[in-house]
Amino acid sequence: MNAEIIAIGSEMLTPERVDTNSLFLTGELNNLGIEVVAKHVVGDDRERLTTTIRRSLADVKFLLISGGLGPTEDDVTRDAVAAALGRPQIFHADISDGIEERFRRMKRVMPEINKRQAMVIEGAEVLSNDRGTAPGQWIVDDDSVVMILPGPPYELKSMFTRECLPRLRAMVPPMVIRTQVYRISGMSESDLDQTIAPIYKPYENPATTVLAHNGDLQVHLRARCETEAEALALLAEVGGRIEEALGDRIYARDSSTLEEIVGRKLKERGQTLAVAESATGGGLAERITSVPGSSAYFVGGFVTYATRLKHELLGVPTEILEQYGAVSAHTAEAMAIGTREKTGADWAVSITGNAGPTSDGPQSPVGAVYIGIAGPNGAETFHRVWPSSDRPRVRAFAGQMALDMLNRALG
Repeated sequence: MNAEIIAIGSEMLTPERVDTNSLFLTGELNNLGIEVVAKHVVGDDRERLTTTIRRSLADVKFLLISGGLGPTEDDVTRDAVAAALGRPQIFHADISDGIEERFRRMKRVMPEINKRQAMVIEGAEVLSNDRGTAPGQWIVDDDSVVMILPGPPYELKSMFTRECLPRLRAMVPPMVIRTQVYRISGMSESDLDQTIAPIYKPYENPATTVLAHNGDLQVHLRARCETEAEALALLAEVGGRIEEALGDRIYARDSSTLEEIVGRKLKERGQTLAVAESATGGGLAERITSVPGSSAYFVGGFVTYATRLKHELLGVPTEILEQYGAVSAHTAEAMAIGTREKTGADWAVSITGNAGPTSDGPQSPVGAVYIGIAGPNGAETFHRVWPSSDRPRVRAFAGQMALDMLNRALG
């Protein structure tokens, strides 16, 4: 029981518009145990849309199409579906009368072109639209079902919930989809996959997806079974082995971010945190304070971009800056210690590095980052050179690394 979704509209092929309907539809279908295996965005082109519909119907049981049901010439969905199925369209006077009455209630005259919305593909069941003029259509074709839905989310959600869900529940055997998410830090994507691939590859169910973004890794397990108990058992079987293989590299078993995890630990202990940043320019503080309630543990920080401010504000000794440079383990440690002393926080984190794109010499190549952690039991530093000249990427990796090291220090 698989599905594909086609979103219609040339505007969604531009940077200004995003297809959000497919997210809602995917969630609803997954709740029924229906797996969405592909999503397409197609412009207002009859031939291209017809080809896409035919290709999808050859692969899946359910095809959901959103948009392109308006009255204008660029609303081509009805024509494309009719062509793909090889069926004629039939004018329904009752639908046209209903649309005209809707205009009349708004004290407007229905334009003649709105009659196009009363065209129904032969054999289709009409899906009522209680929030707009365009009706939807439910079409059974051999072993497949095509659902034609309006594009505006306000209309689509109502129509799908009222008209499609009851029909789907009557057709779909009891199935459940359950997921398990692991969030990982402190290793590369390739190292992660090399570690867990021997565990998940023998399984088609649950399906495993590995995601990576700026040093934050995620493993998603999706089990589809007839009962919740079976799905949870599968997740426990595969997930348990993954947890054993990764150990403390897993920092969350849900959607929690590193800044949320660190914040919870600090709050539980009644401890406070301060930061000092150079290369990240306040990015670390932004992540920490993006968590609601962070004022309970975050006291503040410093953005000491200029070398002299590391000395004037944080007390980094001049001899350290002159001998080792602003980008060094010695400076990172002194920044963290100075921040803790200046703020009275229980913990302090410092970041200094070279985010690029130019190098400051062999001692400070592009991508070099030093993290300092100062806490109740002393201070330590961590060093990494990220193989990237992408400035935003290096800054993001540095912030992730700082939170990862703090999380480990908190235990």
